[in-house]
Amino acid sequence: MFWQSKWAMLPRATFIKLMFYEYNFSFMRIALIGYGRMGKEIEKIAIGRKHGISLVIDVDNLHEFTSGNLQQTDVAVVFTDPESAVESYRKCFASGIPVVSGTTGWLDRWDEVVSLCTAHKSAFFYASNFSLGMNIFFEMNRRLSSLMAPFEQYKPEMTEVHHIHKVDAPSGTAITLAEDLMRAHGHTGQWVNHKTDEPGQLGIVSIREGEVPGIHTIRWSSDVDFIEMTHSANNRKGLALGAVLAAEYVAGKNGIFSMRDLMNLK
Repeated sequence: MFWQSKWAMLPRATFIKLMFYEYNFSFMRIALIGYGRMGKEIEKIAIGRKHGISLVIDVDNLHEFTSGNLQQTDVAVVFTDPESAVESYRKCFASGIPVVSGTTGWLDRWDEVVSLCTAHKSAFFYASNFSLGMNIFFEMNRRLSSLMAPFEQYKPEMTEVHHIHKVDAPSGTAITLAEDLMRAHGHTGQWVNHKTDEPGQLGIVSIREGEVPGIHTIRWSSDVDFIEMTHSANNRKGLALGAVLAAEYVAGKNGIFSMRDLMNLK
């Protein structure tokens, strides 16, 4: 039945769109630029959905990251370190290959990347987090932050927990949540990566422990109560599935896209 599906809580239009991508896609040749934990998980999901991996680039074979090799692919999925991300995008755009990326830490060069994509009439799909659940959580955060705007007695704070291998802090997901919160709230103008009692500041506490895939908690506290919401990832499969859905979505398109486009959440 329609509402017994694994996406039963999604709006009808979003459900129909995601069901289309779940069951109606064509074979694609996917290049994996970056072959860490996420790259390997994306490979499993892509193969399970009957796609092919046409090229794998990692630190030990960068010499194979050429236009000629890229010509054998339909879309590139980039999960690299921030320092090499923009150059990876440039190579793909110049070869006419659309890009899906979840790399964080390079967004100060966003305008440059958009200009490169536009100049080459290519496509760029970016998300700080590809999880379907997290992108619903993003929408909840925007809505709650807007609702809290008239009630200045409530102060927001955030905690994000990740595995010990994650080098950036706060996470890209936490930064997205913080920036969305500040835009919608109007009374919070700055985030800092520590606990704070300063008015107008959003404190983000970053914790690195064990093999935690990712937990993000936002709390609005007053003297009399608090409101709290949390998204907790059980594993990386949701992130990998979202990245492959994005690759299926962006193939053959031009422009700049996000999970809000894919999930019809605008």
